[in-house]
Amino acid sequence: MDASSPISLQQTPHQDYSVSEASPKPYKKSFVTSLMEAAALRTPSFKEDTYFISHLKNSEKKALQELRDKLSVSYGSDATSECSMWGIPLLSNDEKADVILLKFLRARDFRVQDSLNMLEKCLSWRKEFGADDIVEEDLGFKELEGVVAYMHGYDREGHPVCYNAYGVFKDKEMYERIFGDEEKLKKFLRWRVQVLERGIRLLHFKPGGVNSIIQVTDLKDMPKRELRVASNQILSLFQDNYPEMVARKIFINVPWYFSMLYSVFSPFLTQRTKSKFVISKEGNVAETLYKLVF
Repeated sequence: MDASSPISLQQTPHQDYSVSEASPKPYKKSFVTSLMEAAALRTPSFKEDTYFISHLKNSEKKALQELRDKLSVSYGSDATSECSMWGIPLLSNDEKADVILLKFLRARDFRVQDSLNMLEKCLSWRKEFGADDIVEEDLGFKELEGVVAYMHGYDREGHPVCYNAYGVFKDKEMYERIFGDEEKLKKFLRWRVQVLERGIRLLHFKPGGVNSIIQVTDLKDMPKRELRVASNQILSLFQDNYPEMVARKIFINVPWYFSMLYSVFSPFLTQRTKSKFVISKEGNVAETLYKLVF
């Protein structure tokens, strides 16, 4: 990888965390160690969920049709503008609409009523939040662009890659300027949604196409309090309104205290979301990214 790469791949010396055989106490793995080992065992090749109707189980096809029917009853045939996402009318009964509906169904294990409730709340949120037009807004975060959260390139399967690196907030002045009060936090969350919306514009929304992104989050130098304040809201907002938009969530430069932080935001994540996590401690960054991204 060349020097212009968005994330440094400089490795740190290997540390030996093994326990001596002479140790009188049995070795008990920490939560984060177990999480890392589980991630290491996972195959590096991501297989996109199928969006071909012919590949669905009969029960899944039935759920998709039921969701279409319920959505039509809720919004009516003349509500095309109110019932659309990313410029795609959900009542159009075409393959792009089906891709979005299947994302909501998968997020709720094909429980039709739960999927409908999630979809309707998302449509309401997008209208209230102004998500359709947010990409064009100037939110005044020029200093964070290309540094904190940004889209950059594609992985080997063609998924757009979003990089996140919050280490700049170890600077107290920067932290206070961005997260100093509730209004500032809301504005940051809006900017973070803007970055994600830019990535979603790169997706195909069609069977056989690229329908999700890769998230790479660098935890190096990330202040713990920043995670406590912002992460719960970001994760909750994304999970509620952007179902199945992330193919993999790769954490790099994971510090020793990650297990504590993970316990804070873990309740906000579904099991399906957590299954997409890949954990890479310091020293394994290059290997992880080359295996999963480059």
